[in-house]
Amino acid sequence: MTSRTIGIIPARYASTRFPGKPLAVIMGETMIHRVYNKSIEALDEVYVATDDQRIADEVEGFGGRVLFTAPHHRSGTERCLEAAELLKAQSDDVIVNIQGDEPFIHPEQLAELTALLEDPSVHIGTLVKAFEDRETLMDPNTPKVVFDVQGRAMYFSRSPIPFLRDEQQKPIDKSPCYYKHIGLYGYRFAVLKEICLLPASKLETMESLEQLRWLEHGYSIHTAVTKYESRGIDTPEDIDKVLAQFK
Repeated sequence: MTSRTIGIIPARYASTRFPGKPLAVIMGETMIHRVYNKSIEALDEVYVATDDQRIADEVEGFGGRVLFTAPHHRSGTERCLEAAELLKAQSDDVIVNIQGDEPFIHPEQLAELTALLEDPSVHIGTLVKAFEDRETLMDPNTPKVVFDVQGRAMYFSRSPIPFLRDEQQKPIDKSPCYYKHIGLYGYRFAVLKEICLLPASKLETMESLEQLRWLEHGYSIHTAVTKYESRGIDTPEDIDKVLAQFK
């Protein structure tokens, strides 16, 4: 049986900083509509996984595909697993976890991620991008990553890594050595089931980064470098900041 590549967009209505975020209107379209449209440009199968009728109504209204999932999930990863199970995914199928709060996602990023998973030895894949300014590098809300010569992630942190011992105050060199993590994931379905059963880890709890749980339990995360920027929306003010770049 030919393996499938399935895009899943976890979307929930409740949010401490931005309730109803998936339904926020950006330049005439809801955020979830924008994410879905960009995703379907790169993937044949895309579904929104939600526990909220308002989001489901919006997705069905613009002709998208929606799956109802349970309200108790602790993360988008767990919601992706339930959605994949509802779709009767097979062990080798690739499940792409697409962030529902990145309305300006590039279809090229999804193509880069799925290309990474074409290698059968890659079980978890994600994207990274070189930092271009020191201010973003110092922002704890932007996760950083270091990876080995084969592109496998070694560590993720909210602090700048690697630590530049003798040149802390110098601007970022033209030769990139600092990379931000782009929060797109691709998993083999069999591995997705395994990582959702893992207990929370010490490093994950300290950094508040879920992917550290997988590394701490011995799973490899392969990375691909992208040139495309990622603009996540966490608060209503973030929409204004992003739109200002288009003026």
